[in-house]
Amino acid sequence: MAPILSRLADIYGLTFSSAGAAGGGASGLTATGGIISDYEVSGTYYRAHIFTSSGTFDVTELGTFGNTVEYVVVAGGGSGSTQDGYGGGGAGGYRSSVIGESSGGGNSAESVLPVSVSSYPVQIGAGARSAGPPAAIGFKGSNTVFGSITAEGGGYGAGQATGAGGAGGSGGGSGDYPRGGRPGPATNYPGPTAQGFPGGQGASDQATFTAGGGGGGAGGSGETFPNGPNPSASIGPNGGNGGNGVRTLIAGPGPTGAGAIGTPGPGSPGGNGGGTSGVVNGGWLAGGGAGFRNSTLEPGVGGAGGGGFTGNGSPPYGKDGVASTGGGGASSYPGASGAGGSGIVVVRYQIGQPTAEAKATGGVVSFYDGKTIHTLLSTQTFASLPTWQPNTPVEYVLVASGGGGGNGGGAGGGGGGAGGYTDGTTSFSGPFSFPVTVGAGGRGSASYLEVATRGNPSSAAFPTGTITATYGGYGGGYHPGGGSGGGPGANGGGGGYPGGSGGTGTQNSGGNGLAPVTAGGGGGGAGVAPGGVGETAQPTRGGNGGRGVQLPTTFRDPAQTIGAIGPGGEYFWVAGGGGGGENDTSYAGYGGNGPQPVSTISTQNYAGGGRGESRPEPFDTTQLEINGLANTGGGGGGACTMPGGYGGSGIVLIAYPT
Repeated sequence: MAPILSRLADIYGLTFSSAGAAGGGASGLTATGGIISDYEVSGTYYRAHIFTSSGTFDVTELGTFGNTVEYVVVAGGGSGSTQDGYGGGGAGGYRSSVIGESSGGGNSAESVLPVSVSSYPVQIGAGARSAGPPAAIGFKGSNTVFGSITAEGGGYGAGQATGAGGAGGSGGGSGDYPRGGRPGPATNYPGPTAQGFPGGQGASDQATFTAGGGGGGAGGSGETFPNGPNPSASIGPNGGNGGNGVRTLIAGPGPTGAGAIGTPGPGSPGGNGGGTSGVVNGGWLAGGGAGFRNSTLEPGVGGAGGGGFTGNGSPPYGKDGVASTGGGGASSYPGASGAGGSGIVVVRYQIGQPTAEAKATGGVVSFYDGKTIHTLLSTQTFASLPTWQPNTPVEYVLVASGGGGGNGGGAGGGGGGAGGYTDGTTSFSGPFSFPVTVGAGGRGSASYLEVATRGNPSSAAFPTGTITATYGGYGGGYHPGGGSGGGPGANGGGGGYPGGSGGTGTQNSGGNGLAPVTAGGGGGGAGVAPGGVGETAQPTRGGNGGRGVQLPTTFRDPAQTIGAIGPGGEYFWVAGGGGGGENDTSYAGYGGNGPQPVSTISTQNYAGGGRGESRPEPFDTTQLEINGLANTGGGGGGACTMPGGYGGSGIVLIAYPT
């Protein structure tokens, strides 16, 4: 196929007739790790490995298509500011080798990566934690690493007192001008190795308003305001919009070219769009967070690719960057700013023509043990193709998102409850097209002044009736006027300081806090009681989150690492409760009833549940441990001095005979 057609196919998901399908025994790499997506573009067949949480890409055999892989590596986004001035968080650094796409900063794609029979670690960067209240600048996102490729975390949004946005993969938005506001620089920008764009410049008339610049995105700078003698005459009602991200189809074009990962683009329903209009369907990553203006509650707009919007609640708070996009968090005041979105890694290589074909569209598609498996990582449509057979038997798993962890105001907050879990079988005929909703994780409480939020349900509107998995409950904390008890849900959140009760759950309840040792209870997990019940805080530590659930054998493809590690060190575990935070004791609680003490993150976050925070114990301040893992439904960890952990997003799995 001509190079121009190949370029169009990669960018827009188009399919052209071609005689170039691989055959004659040709094969690609033999590799494991992440969530697998097999798809075809213009007669060429690909396999992509999608990592939304940390793991390993293991190559066990080289194929006949060469020893290189293509990749997209996106770091965690920065968070916005809550100080007067309000710069938005920058998107995580974006690095890509895919033909027809851009690396960060609008430059040409990078070189493909040679591989050998070896293991390549994947570390997914966490989005920066929310800032304030009280007033504070944002935080930088965490780096994402795939082998020798490192994408830098997004820069923080600045406030009035600091002025300058933080440097990062994409730069954070500045505080107001002329009181020291300067855009945050982007890694290696400008130049061929740039990972993103700078943040935007804020503005102020020094009398009635201040407005922060938008965070930079992988595809454009954050919005900048003119700084003339009378900037109020040229400034709109909002803070600066976040810079747009970049569109990728490396994980597969998805139905109608919508993209298997990422968010809608500019102009799409539910899409962001702070920059220039462009392609309007999905696949967008690494958008910048919106800045904030103090004299209006009109929301600023995050950049396409998961950038957070400015909130307009009471009090207003910034919206978070979307998980698994590297989007920057929005700024706000006086409520907490938005946290950055976690990063993502996708690794792709060519394979031979598969012997099976999917009979439906939606999510990413793989084949295992005579079954076709659709894994939906975000809200999409599931629709039949003409090859769907009458009364086809269907197996399904739905996991809702986990609740956010509580903040104990210096004491122990309760862990968030895991999202609800349900599985089963049904059968139906085509044609059909129905929505599948994947719940986004609950928000951890940024400080003792806020209450964490519950998770969100996941659902599938099957022709035989809608199936819904219920959200996880929030973790309790020390909140004046808000109580310290955990919230209800499918699995209740743990109780926080001082001695709050665990939230009730239709599957399992959360554990109680314990006042004398200022420790929080663990959030409930979706496992069978009593193991799934959140542990009550102990005299020497916070309570462990409740045990999760291992996926049915249909979905345990050994080439994939769906879910998280659980008992025995195996993957495919989901819906573990978040651990309780603590103060003045030995340990915080671990997620999903993990063992104590251990030294690796994977065994502290059993079944995706976040670990609690402990004040005297050394702790990873990037929040790699405290958040529930993406696409597991794990509850967020309870906190002592940090913001509570965010709940892990949900997941939906659908399988039918190949």
